[in-house]
Amino acid sequence: MDNQYLLLTPGPLSTSRTVREAMLKDWCTWDDEYNKGVVEVIRQQLVALATESEGYTSVLMQGSGTASVEATIGSVIPTDGKLLVINNGAYGERIGQIAQYLNIAHTVLDLGEVAQPDADYIAQQLDQDPAITHVAMVHCETTTGMLNPVAAVCDVVKARNKIMILDAMSSFGGIPMDIGVMGVDFMISSANKCIQGVPGFGFVIAKQAELEQCRGRARSLSLDLFDQWACMEKNQGKWRFTSPTHTVRAFHQALIELADEGGVAARYQRYRTNQRILVEGMESLGFRCLLDASLHSPIITSFYSPEHAEYDFKRFYTLLKEKGFVIYPGKVSNADCFRIGNIGDVHNQDMHRLIDAIRASMYWA
Repeated sequence: MDNQYLLLTPGPLSTSRTVREAMLKDWCTWDDEYNKGVVEVIRQQLVALATESEGYTSVLMQGSGTASVEATIGSVIPTDGKLLVINNGAYGERIGQIAQYLNIAHTVLDLGEVAQPDADYIAQQLDQDPAITHVAMVHCETTTGMLNPVAAVCDVVKARNKIMILDAMSSFGGIPMDIGVMGVDFMISSANKCIQGVPGFGFVIAKQAELEQCRGRARSLSLDLFDQWACMEKNQGKWRFTSPTHTVRAFHQALIELADEGGVAARYQRYRTNQRILVEGMESLGFRCLLDASLHSPIITSFYSPEHAEYDFKRFYTLLKEKGFVIYPGKVSNADCFRIGNIGDVHNQDMHRLIDAIRASMYWA
């Protein structure tokens, strides 16, 4: 490894040396080499990765992934609109918090953290409240590692002519999908997830006709999704405010490496095999998964903590870090667990090495 440890988290994650090396050059934000040659290429490639359908566009937003979620929620929903938030984890809950902060009329459909959304139930909620105009859901809820049934939910949302907002933060680029086929109107993700870039910006892939309706709706200057898009459209990749140039250039390199790997389908197979090796190895050591296998995503997996009296997560974490692996604490309210991700520049042999390291770090056994 050329890093001191692998980040087995849902992002930021371990990146390739060549992605990191792409940040060694400074860029001028007014120069065509950057705007046309990097930013516009990224925008086009993101749309191509997301859908084969016509009528979609993309916009990049400075900040964390949450900033792009807030930009979308705050820019897309009109003052007379109402948002239905499908919440089965910390990131669905965060969308509800954003709506509350922005004084957007909304209803949060709390499903708990270990249950998948049921499309028929969501249809009932939409039929009971015709004031709802927009629906937001997380695709891969990294609180638990659950993959939500986005196609089924989109079907009931679009059948009722509602606007579908999909937080695909930790899934886009790592799980094959066509948002045009599903009818997603706004899809949100981030540079430091399955594309395997570094933190610094997020992006929104949107139906252009819907995005054009958002002029003047934004509740924030810096998070005005429409104005950011309009500026990039008019000025061929120019950002309204300071662009995170080094992060953007690293992302451009990460997209090249995604294509070299064989695209999203090939990356999905690597992630899925990583996750299978992880689960099989952990179960062989006596660990139990929080979720049933049918609910797993290829992104991150939650495991119950050992019930042994001497077990302490911090000590376990430290021992693993000394062996070159960083895992993630649990985020589930009613279960003592921890999480292990397998996305990023992480390969099958790394997961086998991880299982060996975990076996050697089980001091309580």
